[in-house]
Amino acid sequence: MSQMGKISNQDYTYIRELVYKETRINLGDSKRELVSARLGKRLRAHSLGSYTEYCKMLQSNPNSGELYHLIDAISTNHTFFFREINHFNFLNSVILPQFANGQLGNKRDLKIWSCACSTGEEPYSLSIALEEYLSGIPSLDWKIQCSDISNRVLDFASKGIYEQERLKNVKPEWIKRYFQKGEKQMQGYYRVRPEISKKLGFQRLNLFAPQYPWNEKFQVIFCRNVMIYFDRETQQELVGRLARHLVPGGYLLIGHAESLAGIKHPYESIKPAIYQLPA
Repeated sequence: MSQMGKISNQDYTYIRELVYKETRINLGDSKRELVSARLGKRLRAHSLGSYTEYCKMLQSNPNSGELYHLIDAISTNHTFFFREINHFNFLNSVILPQFANGQLGNKRDLKIWSCACSTGEEPYSLSIALEEYLSGIPSLDWKIQCSDISNRVLDFASKGIYEQERLKNVKPEWIKRYFQKGEKQMQGYYRVRPEISKKLGFQRLNLFAPQYPWNEKFQVIFCRNVMIYFDRETQQELVGRLARHLVPGGYLLIGHAESLAGIKHPYESIKPAIYQLPA
């Protein structure tokens, strides 16, 4: 295979427009080298010698499944357990007491949506926090719906297996309680225990699909570090769609680097990166 070289303006524009059309992710010029590097693996997988050949393949075989691999390749999946701890503090000090007291939607079932769950650290962190708080209240139950646009990260998340280094923000007693330590060829790895993983459901979802695969409403939606990839118009559309899947009084939590300032939305700002739908 010949040297693939740099991606041309024409090819990068095609990739940018295709990704935006399918995912609404806005790839700026600053992402050119990153996209070029990540697509190099896809070229090698198909024994292609240039980005132009790859673009032609996408055009000629739109239903080949390669689009999913393209989206997987350009997706950023940096996360860790109990990321942005202030959200978990708010969950424990405000949201869970409200739910336990019957003040947040359904009086028995707590439903949370991790709508960009990545490799699973966020929903498993939530599952641990909920188990810690609610396990002593047998009349209450909970479920976490987990979605992401990337098949690759969903496959990783559903396995629930993590290297020890990735558990550095998890309390030692929680590691003992909620993870199984690997042995032999799995030494250095930990698997999430069934009592935590059974509460999670994983499903591939494009947040801009015409319809979501469920009609239920959630008391809490975690949509963190997602909107940074969208333009303001797309951010406004997304938070409006999410509002239709929240119960009155439900909460939307976004990344601490994100804000709803400057866009129209139906929420009340409670704390930085924490919003509530009026009851």
